[in-house]
Amino acid sequence: MAKGHTHHQRPPSPQIAAAMSTPKQYWIYHERQDALLCGQHALNNLLQANEFSPASLAEIASQLDQMELAYMSQNNEGGINSKDYLKRVAEGSGNVDESGNFSIEVLRSALLARHSLELPNIRQKGILDKREITEIEGFICNRSSHWFAIRKINGRFWNLNSTNERPELISHFKLAAEMEALQNQGYSVFCVVDSLPPPCTNEAMMDQGLYWWKESDLLQGKSNAMTRSDDPWKDVGSGRRLDGKPKNNGGHRALHELSEEEQLQAAIQASIMDCSSDNDARPSSLDRFQQEIVSMDIGDEPASGGARVQIRLPDGKRLIRKFSGEDPVKVIYAFVAQSSEEAKGGRSFGLKAKFPPQDLYPLIESSISSCGLSGEAINVSWT
Repeated sequence: MAKGHTHHQRPPSPQIAAAMSTPKQYWIYHERQDALLCGQHALNNLLQANEFSPASLAEIASQLDQMELAYMSQNNEGGINSKDYLKRVAEGSGNVDESGNFSIEVLRSALLARHSLELPNIRQKGILDKREITEIEGFICNRSSHWFAIRKINGRFWNLNSTNERPELISHFKLAAEMEALQNQGYSVFCVVDSLPPPCTNEAMMDQGLYWWKESDLLQGKSNAMTRSDDPWKDVGSGRRLDGKPKNNGGHRALHELSEEEQLQAAIQASIMDCSSDNDARPSSLDRFQQEIVSMDIGDEPASGGARVQIRLPDGKRLIRKFSGEDPVKVIYAFVAQSSEEAKGGRSFGLKAKFPPQDLYPLIESSISSCGLSGEAINVSWT
């Protein structure tokens, strides 16, 4: 019989041994609130990626508005001339307001379209009958115009409120009590019962978004996301910026330190600045255009069909007018100019529609229907 041989397994190299003993590192994406777009931030924080922009959510909101109006026109007695339809048009978008606050239907549609995930209310029958609350991976909480996400990452729950400086840990023991307290405060809590996209476990995955936190740093109570001496983002202070630029607050307060009213004013001011920059870029022929529209023949409203738009003047007055879909956008400018004493006197103005606000001046020769302005709310601002 052959003599047996004893095989000795070679021990792993020090590098491999170190890698085997090193636990997987997790990174937490925490999008901060720069305006009143917390619905967008809540979605991205829930998904742990910079997936949705204001423009992409606004497009979903517009699609939902058109679907709702189409349904009303087909099912209400009187169609587009019914009282309910006209009221809905006069109210403007039902899925996004002027400050960028999106409806729950927009968030639900976004999750369903991109990830086939549903977002039911946690109080919906059957949600907690079949599972413990700690088995749910993610939540979105809403009260009034504020949204924020709570997400399970590496077995721990994190409050990812975009107005907070950093993610905040919620223990399993306190999760149910936290949800109950939020609902008692008037919050609606929605949840994702299916599996969410996996969280980030290496720096190579951090290809988008501004703020990333190392989980181990947060658990140790460190105030910075990155602590390595060679970290190019070490001056950020409240997270890692992937654009390579240090965050510089100067003498300004952080957004989470402002009241809701102050935040709204900040958003309005940003909008005003945006309008100003757009108007500065307009051609010098604007004066001639202004003179043209004051005396332009806008014709009568079409007896049937047509494109109905709502126009909001700077003083808050609202006008509703029906145009032919083939009319150029210039006709809307003419209608506004001839409906305002200030415009008749030569004061120039601008028109913006949709969200994000789109300047209509470059579209003055395009038809109203081709620009998708039927059913839209058009805002007038003095320039």
